[in-house]
Amino acid sequence: MAEAVAEESALVAAALSGDESAFTGLVERHRREVRVHCYRMLGSFEESEDLAQETFLRAWRGRQTFQGRSSFRTWLYRIATNACLDFLDRNPRRPRPSEAGQEQGPHPGSSPAEIRWLQPYPDRWLEPVAPEGAEPDAAVVGKETIELAFLAAIQHLPPRQRAVLIIRDVLGWSAKETAAQLDASVDSVKSALQRARSTLKTHLPERRLDWAPSTTPTAREHALLRRFMDAHERTDAAALAKLLSDDVRMTMPPLPYRIAGRDAVEAFAAHAFGPGSPLHRARWRSVLTRANRQPAVAGYVRLPGDSGYRAQVLNVLEITDGRIAEITVFEPHLLAAFGLPLVLPSDGDPFQRPHPSQRGTTATSAVDHAEERTR
Repeated sequence: MAEAVAEESALVAAALSGDESAFTGLVERHRREVRVHCYRMLGSFEESEDLAQETFLRAWRGRQTFQGRSSFRTWLYRIATNACLDFLDRNPRRPRPSEAGQEQGPHPGSSPAEIRWLQPYPDRWLEPVAPEGAEPDAAVVGKETIELAFLAAIQHLPPRQRAVLIIRDVLGWSAKETAAQLDASVDSVKSALQRARSTLKTHLPERRLDWAPSTTPTAREHALLRRFMDAHERTDAAALAKLLSDDVRMTMPPLPYRIAGRDAVEAFAAHAFGPGSPLHRARWRSVLTRANRQPAVAGYVRLPGDSGYRAQVLNVLEITDGRIAEITVFEPHLLAAFGLPLVLPSDGDPFQRPHPSQRGTTATSAVDHAEERTR
């Protein structure tokens, strides 16, 4: 630990003197967690990339203002928070109102459909958030602070309240440290946090209280995911419906659609795969990945006459009590960030998964191979 601190101190000194390579070394130590911080503030993967880069540019240009009263990491968080607040001030946006009379049933809280700018975040970019031993205060990114339901809920907070809540309740910093970050008084920080927590309660689902920090999938969840992928590849809406909870919810940001209930989701799937759909008679491939500490499945489609399978969708799944309780459907243009291609070859995908009509005992090992590729 002492060696890591000494090494960072040497890098800071070199960077302050104008050594670009030393500054780059510092940035790389903190890039992941700064990017995650910007993502929580903004809810958009692409915007978080831009704002993280803006943070490092501001830090380089203003490096002489770093006086060592805090750690370099703390200083970067201050710059990142202000960069996000400036962005949100220039680009004000509000969640889309829920449709009047729309019943959420046992899913009280925000819906991803309300946050049209919401994008998934690849798990492969979450760890490590800092070099091991280099930053003892850098916490592992827990499911409860990165899952889509939480991201959708905090987007309802005014930007400064959002910043206070993230710094206090997610990063775990004190009111005094938070006040220093935001050039605010301790009393104003405490007041903002109280208001933010109150608002958040109305937008978080009740199950939020039951979330556990563990993200390790169980054997039962693995089996459920295999069945989901198989049903999707066979375009079997009935088989898909058997995997869903009674109160399952499907949303498709940035589109405003929200489909609630197993029967409604089954009807939607039957239509999407049926004779009236442009995807009728298409062949599908599925690749397992992870987003926001949740399982996700990238769907690739090959239409008659096509030479390959093109990316069609990224489904982020929430599994509760052995059933799929929520499906958030995203467009596939971010798949490169997940390490996945936009096109699979026509003779099979990179994981060599056979078509469902040919599938035998190889399906399980192929999915396991896909999981290893995307961890």
